[in-house]
Amino acid sequence: MTRTAPIWLAFALGVALVLAAMAWVSAAAVRSDHAERQANRQAAIEEKIRLALWRMDSALVPLLVRESARAAFVYRVFHPLGNAYSRLFRQLRTEEILVASPLLGFESEEVLVHFQLEGDGTLTSPQVPRGNDLDVATDGHVTGERVDRYARRLADLAKVLDRGKLLAALPAPAELPASEPAPGARRELPDISAQRTTRQRTRAEETRYLNTINAAARQAARDQAQFAKRVVFHPAVAPAAANEGELRPCWIGDALLLARRVRIDGREVIQGCRLHWKNIRAELLRAADDLLPAASLVAASANDTGNGHVLATLPVRLLPGAVPEDVAPGPSAVPTSLLIAWACMLTGAAAVAVLLAKAVSLSRRRGAFVSAVTHELRTPLTTFRLYSEMLAEGMVPDETKRQDYLRRLRDEADRLSHLVENVLVYARLAGPRSTAHLESVPMGEIVRRSRERLSALAERAGMVLDLDVDERTRQMPIRCNASAVEQVLLNLVDNACKYAGRASDRRIHVQASCRASLASLVIRDHGPGIAPAERKGLFKPFRKSAHQAANSAPGIGLGLALSRRLARTMGGDLRYEPGDEPGACFVMTVPVETP
Repeated sequence: MTRTAPIWLAFALGVALVLAAMAWVSAAAVRSDHAERQANRQAAIEEKIRLALWRMDSALVPLLVRESARAAFVYRVFHPLGNAYSRLFRQLRTEEILVASPLLGFESEEVLVHFQLEGDGTLTSPQVPRGNDLDVATDGHVTGERVDRYARRLADLAKVLDRGKLLAALPAPAELPASEPAPGARRELPDISAQRTTRQRTRAEETRYLNTINAAARQAARDQAQFAKRVVFHPAVAPAAANEGELRPCWIGDALLLARRVRIDGREVIQGCRLHWKNIRAELLRAADDLLPAASLVAASANDTGNGHVLATLPVRLLPGAVPEDVAPGPSAVPTSLLIAWACMLTGAAAVAVLLAKAVSLSRRRGAFVSAVTHELRTPLTTFRLYSEMLAEGMVPDETKRQDYLRRLRDEADRLSHLVENVLVYARLAGPRSTAHLESVPMGEIVRRSRERLSALAERAGMVLDLDVDERTRQMPIRCNASAVEQVLLNLVDNACKYAGRASDRRIHVQASCRASLASLVIRDHGPGIAPAERKGLFKPFRKSAHQAANSAPGIGLGLALSRRLARTMGGDLRYEPGDEPGACFVMTVPVETP
């Protein structure tokens, strides 16, 4: 593989496509997660708003029950009872008995004034007596100061009250059926709680709501019982028939009213009360302060339900304001997952790039190895062919030259054999099941077996082998493969002969020593050494190209890589140790046999 640009271009395009797809997926996941978190937060806010609305509606129930239960005749300051009996059961027939309305002395922080609007526009109130009623009322019932206060409130109401608008906002009363109970009898009220069945309530709030309803019903029953104890209707005299319509809340200007249409003996009037909106609003907001501390209430029309958040009991819209979150939302798992996915993807891309670079480098080095092997094989084969032809055809009559040619052929054969042996050993070690047969061998035996061959190799190169092994080291058993150790020594000494052959000091030092659990073999020469730039790839296989092989010492650049692999298969190592003195120094370590 000589051109790697197309490979890297294809890899870059593939990575770019994967990155683009991953970026799109990440953006979609982040958007989806953000939308989901926003939806969850909005759902929590809506739940708080629903609960706040339910609390406010529940707080208004007693007021609505009380006002809905009022009979039509209580809107007069004094109303006649017809024939009545005294405590001594003497029948009083000389004059009509009048009873004060319960609204005359009624006080509430929620209601400003009760009123009755006649058909001709006359506005009266049971709390503002006039004429003779005023004299009777201030004589033991109410104070003049109280009457003046309610008179001012009634006058303020008269400024904004519009009978036409009220008639349009209130439903007409239905005709009284034959079975309609008499006025003052108990009436069934609409179930206000059913208007918001979709709101979720806690058990405590549900109990409080039911207790409020029951208390209001009991109070209405007590009021009727007390009224019945004070006055007894004569059977022959029936009160005026009154048909009461449904009590409805409505806004007339800035006045919040509870009103109904009532038909009494053929004439229609409007009865109701003006609510103290400021006090009611403060009470309602206080009921939901823990849920919506920044909430506010504004007026809404009776039909305004477009955006929700409108109370079921009053035409009032709730503006929630800033809604606090009960628990701060934890960190989303999506960014962490995406970060992990990106890290894995980038790690995978980096791993593929490294593998691709390794494969390209290995392919390049294998190509260089093939060219180097071809060059190394061509030289001895050419020598074999030339010298063998000359010797076979008798072209070398001189015996000395003939011997010289024969030695040359032997050296080339040894060189070729050494080359083939290194390649075969490296191929065997590169296999998936390469193992080394280890045995316990004394260091002296290793040196003795290698000495003759190493000395002969050095002598043919004009070098001198200097062995230095002390007696203690000779007796030290090492755990190794003797043939592998000899192969490593042969490769290192052969390299020293090739690269240090022109040095002034032609010695090759082989020194053996033992230290702790390792035995060391140091091979050092006095040649030019190895440049720092070349040390990084010193032990890489197939590092020498044909051009390098042709312009340097013979070899294919496989000896050092093979030697390190052999050392490591025995549990040791081979490293280069630069020193202060010129030359190259290699240290091979093998483990010492433990007893």
